Amino acid sequence: MRLTIEDILNYEIMKNSRIITGKDFANERYIQWISVIEMPVENFVRKNEVVLTTAIGCNNDVEGLKTFVQDVIESEASALLIAMGRYIFDIPREVIELAEKHNFMIIELPWELRFSSIIEEVMKEINDVQYKEREKSEKVQQELLKLILKETDLNHISKFIQRHISCPIIITDRSGSIQEKSSHTQVFIKEWKNYVLQGILPSRKETTIVTRDPMFQKFQMVEIEDQTILQLPVLQVLGDAQGYIFVMLPRKTSVNTYLTQYRVNVLEHSATTIALWLSRKNAIEETKMRLRSDFVHELAKGEFVSCDQANSRAKLLGYNLKLPYVCIVGYAENLEVLFRKRKQDEDSFEHWLESMIRYIEEEIFYAAQSLKREVMMTYQGEQLLIFLEIPCKIENENATNFLDLVERRLGNLLPEVVISWGIGNYREDFKGFAESYRHANVALNIGRRKKGRGHRMMYENTRVDRVLLNLAQNNEMKEVIMSTIEPLVQYDVQRDMDLIGTFSAYNQYHGNVSQTARSLNLHRQSLLYRLRKIESLTGLSLIDHDDLFLLDLSIKTWKMGVSEKIHN
Repeated sequence: MRLTIEDILNYEIMKNSRIITGKDFANERYIQWISVIEMPVENFVRKNEVVLTTAIGCNNDVEGLKTFVQDVIESEASALLIAMGRYIFDIPREVIELAEKHNFMIIELPWELRFSSIIEEVMKEINDVQYKEREKSEKVQQELLKLILKETDLNHISKFIQRHISCPIIITDRSGSIQEKSSHTQVFIKEWKNYVLQGILPSRKETTIVTRDPMFQKFQMVEIEDQTILQLPVLQVLGDAQGYIFVMLPRKTSVNTYLTQYRVNVLEHSATTIALWLSRKNAIEETKMRLRSDFVHELAKGEFVSCDQANSRAKLLGYNLKLPYVCIVGYAENLEVLFRKRKQDEDSFEHWLESMIRYIEEEIFYAAQSLKREVMMTYQGEQLLIFLEIPCKIENENATNFLDLVERRLGNLLPEVVISWGIGNYREDFKGFAESYRHANVALNIGRRKKGRGHRMMYENTRVDRVLLNLAQNNEMKEVIMSTIEPLVQYDVQRDMDLIGTFSAYNQYHGNVSQTARSLNLHRQSLLYRLRKIESLTGLSLIDHDDLFLLDLSIKTWKMGVSEKIHN
């Protein structure tokens, strides 16, 4: 229910008033406020306000009156009521044309009609309307509190709110992740995730709906394509947003038309209710997630002293350690780069990273469910640590199929994210978890050195590389390696000729000069010059098998030992 200009024109005291402009809009102009204003208007008039004036100072000043009316129109007032007979006797034609151009209502009042009488009547009705609206919304508040006390799920709470505001809503956590998904299609959820990952939702801008109406100040308006979305924060006790309510307005519906006092009240009560629901849910979920995360991390680090202790903790957390597991470690290579590419300065990297990791973990869980595999997972130290059930004990096939599915799902949701993977192997009993994790870490590091970012490496395929790593850690071997290839490294830095890459290609093609030249896109004479330069710098002969072996071993071992090459 809303009070309109037509309603106040029906008052007995208004019987001698006369509509000058905007008569056809009397039933459409809503009234929330009433005031007496004289020049200047400045910012003293609010939206949907009825303005009473004597127009003092405007007699015989058409331009002054026109400016005054223009300012009232721009304030989005509902109507201007002018007392006639003292300062204004006739409203100028220019002012009437201005009002008609903006479909604005001007009403003449007899001079003897007291403004206080009008204000009294209007305020009485406004207060009556607001009381009824408040009473109605308080009943909704009581029903919402009952739902919380009954520990009703968010789906039912969401449907209850939607019935009272006649509009679909979405409830999210502070990162924008939808908390109640059963009401939405997979296509919609995917689109929503994309908006969240692009930083469009939730909006972090410190701006509200552009209006003087204080009723709107808590809302932010987000325009996505042709959809208008209202964003209302769900606040914690200390005032930080722990979630959001998003109201999906019907297409071609204006915010001003939709946001009635009743709907604002219902949404504010809803935000309080959902704050309680999220606080309870977050406390439970965060504790559960932290306990699970800590357990998986301790399991990987081998911190349990006995099998019974590990099994006891696992059972409490819903895990079954009697199943065979293999460890997979993932490292997201380019998250900071992707964050910097976005143009959302209001969002922090920590908030955005939280959303990204949550979505990656979600896709990993979905992939495990699709394959009917149990999975234990945590994200710590910039690593995704996964223990995947392998029922058939065919480690490679299980892990490969799983990662294929994960990468397909992530490719649709996060196509730009690059993740490197290391795959351990199955080991018996609870101590095997730590060993499998250690092996997965070794495979990840070797894979990143050897294949570069975004590849996967299995531990069983790293035997030669592990031998080279061990050699690189031997002091005597280090001396041999560096004395052999240091001249090549320095020459490559100074001349940018890549002699090390040239030798690797030459050795790969078993000393075939023509094949090597084609693979490097070099002229034959240029390749021969490089090969002679390698021999002169190292003092080794490329036709001597022992020298070839030493140089090849030195280069491979040197490459495996220079971890800074990857991390910088």
